[in-house]
Amino acid sequence: MQDETKCLHSGYYPKNAEPRVVPIVQSTTYVYDNTEEVAAVFDDPMKSLIYSRFGNPTVMAVEDKIAELEGGIGAMCTTSGQSAVLLSLLNICNAGDSFISTTEIYGGSVNLFSYTLKKLGIECIYIDRNASDEEIEKAFKKNTKAVFGETLANPALTVFDIERFADIAHKHNVPLIVDNTFATPILCKPFEYGADIIVHSTSKYMDGHAVQIGGAIVDSGNFDWTDWKFPVFTEPDESYHGISYTETYGNKAYIVKARMQLMRDFGVYPAAHSAFLLNLGLETLAVRMKQYCENAMTVAQYLENSDKVESVKYPGLKSDESYHLAQKYLKGCSGVISFVIKGGKEKAMQFMNSLQLASNEVHVADIRTCVLHPASETHRQLSDEQLIAAGIESGMVRLSVGLENVDDIINDLDNAFKVI
Repeated sequence: MQDETKCLHSGYYPKNAEPRVVPIVQSTTYVYDNTEEVAAVFDDPMKSLIYSRFGNPTVMAVEDKIAELEGGIGAMCTTSGQSAVLLSLLNICNAGDSFISTTEIYGGSVNLFSYTLKKLGIECIYIDRNASDEEIEKAFKKNTKAVFGETLANPALTVFDIERFADIAHKHNVPLIVDNTFATPILCKPFEYGADIIVHSTSKYMDGHAVQIGGAIVDSGNFDWTDWKFPVFTEPDESYHGISYTETYGNKAYIVKARMQLMRDFGVYPAAHSAFLLNLGLETLAVRMKQYCENAMTVAQYLENSDKVESVKYPGLKSDESYHLAQKYLKGCSGVISFVIKGGKEKAMQFMNSLQLASNEVHVADIRTCVLHPASETHRQLSDEQLIAAGIESGMVRLSVGLENVDDIINDLDNAFKVI
């Protein structure tokens, strides 16, 4: 194979001339010396690069960084957080299978679980995160293959009891998948509490600048896929010459199968330039997360004392229902706050329209402060019952506190409150 494919992992650059930043390998394909080498890689794509639909040196460098941040054995980037969630489950579940999820999750995930996966013959069984262990265990069926939850729920801002759900999942020999988007590995490392798979929308805090859409799946390498429940990992894969993922790749079976099988077929792999931009965000992630948390805590305390606000959800507040779980799992509660304005939807929207510094946009976890009305925007596809189950009231505003001067942020909120 020619040296062009070695630029990031095999010492293409001499040590005295390494690039300061991750180089962009803007190529769809890779050149080999002979047909035998190409054939060998098609037999086992993990041997080398084939095509940038499932492997690119720039993206792979970022995957390695994310895996290391989370303490996993491998990661795979995707074109969105939604595709990461989808593939994380399709890698385990077939038609006729089921999985369990808490109700307090992102509205897009609810739609994916309740409708799209249902069309594929995969059932989502919703449970209340506050249900007793016994109640949760009753939700398991013989065909249940996973449990899913969000470290910090979007937008309910409740904290997922990772250790408890991991213990319950493992008792039934299934993995726990945790969406760690809002917490990031800077604030929480779910693998340390028993989670098996982590997913991210890298478009949020990891990027931080609203310049690229992306996602990631991270494998802990700790779950035993040789259990009878998971023939997709143990039995021969006819699409790859009868390979058994557990026999060939051991504890990397999950993440290798996701790339070799699902990424090959779905092709939701990010472009090199997107990974380059994501990497820039990762390089400042630890510093930014600290400031997000400090700013948000100050703003949450301000909102808690406002006579225009009915309630505030921010796990850093001692009055919050998730405070004790936040103390256990989090080193900070991110920059996202959910609060309910007195007067319901009409007053909430009037307040949002009166903001000057904070922008009204369908995004979150940016360096710039932004707001969103979940009931009429991101979660508008949910029924009233689903909104209640997700912890969303009509007057709820999701506030993503940015990195501006916190006094300026509070002044903007104060002026908007005066309008209503």
